[in-house]
Amino acid sequence: MQKESARNQTLEQLHERRKQVVRLYKQGIKIMQIVTMTGLSYPSVRGAIDLFEAGGWSAIRPALRGRARGDGRVLSVAQEDTIQRMIIDKRPEQLKMDFSLWSRAAVGQLIEQEFGIKLQARSVGKYLTRWGFTPQKPIQRAYEQSPAAVQAWLQGEYPGIEQRARAEGAEI
Repeated sequence: MQKESARNQTLEQLHERRKQVVRLYKQGIKIMQIVTMTGLSYPSVRGAIDLFEAGGWSAIRPALRGRARGDGRVLSVAQEDTIQRMIIDKRPEQLKMDFSLWSRAAVGQLIEQEFGIKLQARSVGKYLTRWGFTPQKPIQRAYEQSPAAVQAWLQGEYPGIEQRARAEGAEI
């Protein structure tokens, strides 16, 4: 029989299991019997009993797990809002940057330019994903291309375009 880990339970389920363990322990049942009866691992049972003995019923209530939302971020909420607004309202060339479209590199440079914070491309990508900016892949339509139509365009329309460009001093 596989022992159940406390990690696979919701906080409420874990709390109920700990209360069950403590009740059994208070009835005088040995720890190994509690392990067998509940299907929990020995460390889980021992931990619940130790918590109870150290602090009573309130001590066995499990705390929230994991990092708090937003913990570990480099940019503050205000800085994130500023960058998002700039990405939405302006193009990189309007901000005198050497990019034509917003990319992770462009956004990273913008953050460094505005706040002096240098981020890795991966971190910039995570911010962009969190903000709802997803990369757009170009649509591949090569399979729809008609070689005959392309050849007709090259022989029919293109020479006129080329001639007009030469007349205007433009380059194709």
